[in-house]
Amino acid sequence: MKILGISGAVSHDPSAALYIDGKLVAAAEEERFTRDKHAKGQFPYEATKWCLEFAGVSPKDINHVAFPYSSIGLDSPARWHYAKRYWYAPDRALDALLNGNRRFRKNQKRALQLMDDLGFDLAKTPFVPVEHHLAHASSAYHLSGFEEKTAILGIDGKGEYATTFFGYGENGVIHKIKEFYDPDSLGGLYAALTQFLGFDMFDGEFKVMGMAPYGDPSRYDLSPLLKTKPGGFEVNTQFVNTVGLRRYKKSGKSYYFSPKLVNWLGDKREGDSIDEPYIHYAASLQQLLEKTTLDLIDYYLGDILRETGKLCFAGGVALNVKLNQKIIQLPYVKELFVQPAANDSGTAIGAASYVAKSHGQPVEKMQHVYLGPKYTTEECIAACEAHPQKPQFQRLDNIIQRGAELLSEGHPVAWFQGRMEFGPRALGCRSILGDPSQKGIAERINEQIKFRERWRPFCPSILDTVATEILQSDHPSPYMTFTFEVAEHWKSRIPEVVHEDGTARAQIVTEDTNPRYYQLISELEKRTGNGVVLNTSMNRRGEPMVCSPEDALNMFFGCDLHYLILEDLLVTKS
Repeated sequence: MKILGISGAVSHDPSAALYIDGKLVAAAEEERFTRDKHAKGQFPYEATKWCLEFAGVSPKDINHVAFPYSSIGLDSPARWHYAKRYWYAPDRALDALLNGNRRFRKNQKRALQLMDDLGFDLAKTPFVPVEHHLAHASSAYHLSGFEEKTAILGIDGKGEYATTFFGYGENGVIHKIKEFYDPDSLGGLYAALTQFLGFDMFDGEFKVMGMAPYGDPSRYDLSPLLKTKPGGFEVNTQFVNTVGLRRYKKSGKSYYFSPKLVNWLGDKREGDSIDEPYIHYAASLQQLLEKTTLDLIDYYLGDILRETGKLCFAGGVALNVKLNQKIIQLPYVKELFVQPAANDSGTAIGAASYVAKSHGQPVEKMQHVYLGPKYTTEECIAACEAHPQKPQFQRLDNIIQRGAELLSEGHPVAWFQGRMEFGPRALGCRSILGDPSQKGIAERINEQIKFRERWRPFCPSILDTVATEILQSDHPSPYMTFTFEVAEHWKSRIPEVVHEDGTARAQIVTEDTNPRYYQLISELEKRTGNGVVLNTSMNRRGEPMVCSPEDALNMFFGCDLHYLILEDLLVTKS
């Protein structure tokens, strides 16, 4: 059975994923092909075409097209809750009650148009909508490999109406326990403060999380943003998650917070250089998210976790690695699986896996996220020869050893090999690398290559042979979805990947999942004594991660990098 999942209903991060007989054979995000970060307002035409071409199947071979957005009946509490909470905007409230599936119909029309444009037989290929948060839940639970009863958590901005999902999986079936609905959204609250702190939604949440350790959460009390009680929370829409006339507006742009927030906390942050008092707001916001989430986990999932200890997590907030560290530290959590593409791009996988399970198909445990395009050395040579900058390149038999040598000499190196990663993290196939023992390498990459804020941390890729010693934990971490306390005696050895609070967002690399990357880090270990490399995504600020050799060359010539490895090629500048 061949099942295609396509996402894009929530206006950002469209993607496509293809299952064949329960095996995830291909997945890719639209932004990587269009070079438009987050591909806002788009549907995954190029990603879908690539998935089909890679697998060698035609649209007519597909048995089902799964879509992570569904209609919500009037008998659901979701639409009534939305109407009640948005009473101050009568047009929104009435629309939820009288025309509550307007967005679903619009998205369904666009999805069916994509299918028709790409040659699907609409009469013979069922289009299967899946509730957005069920798709998130499936992307985590069905791919976790957990066989025992498993607690499931989903937190994002919102899907159709739901924002937060608590449930469990047992014998392959997902059961809902509790949902919360818009505007009561922890993801929405975090996103609104992200805008107030001067960043864009969908990208800036990572920046707020990086800023938080520099602040003191006790300096400002942000609890008025959120009213909590055992088993519940309510966002204060006087301040955030606002619509209509309540929104703060400046220079023709409308924000997800109100003028009352500005009157309370001061002007919205502008520019990259201002810290005070905003770092303290970030710290207080992070603390508020952590405490609320941990309390809710205990209330709704505590009994299940005390029984089996297994938890799955998806939705955009699942990419908050500091929160994930706190979850792992709960005494009754034995293992946490976070879907590596926990944001909305991962719902293409989730919808497809949900439909597969509903038709009795097995779904394989996720072993890696190397699911995108790959290129041969010959294709890389052709890209170099065609590039207008006429790059200097040479083909080397010892390219891995040469790469490790350059790193050990203190050079940043762009590293392009194998299949592109699916999800927001570079995991050793589309990466910019550095030796984390070299003082100043992180600052150099920040200022000369990545052009990003000075307090954003860089992450380590660590050999599995030394990971437990460095991270003081044996918890699996293949996808950079957790932070860990770095052992004291390692902080001075790899200072460039240790954040302000003494933690690191780590990827543990195994030889079986990425042998070439593993060999590179092993060669670096021979030279430095440290089985660790600094790893950040191969892109410049505001751009998506590179996909093709041409993308990599464009990035290379648009920054101060001097070394780029494309498969077996070493590309250099004069």
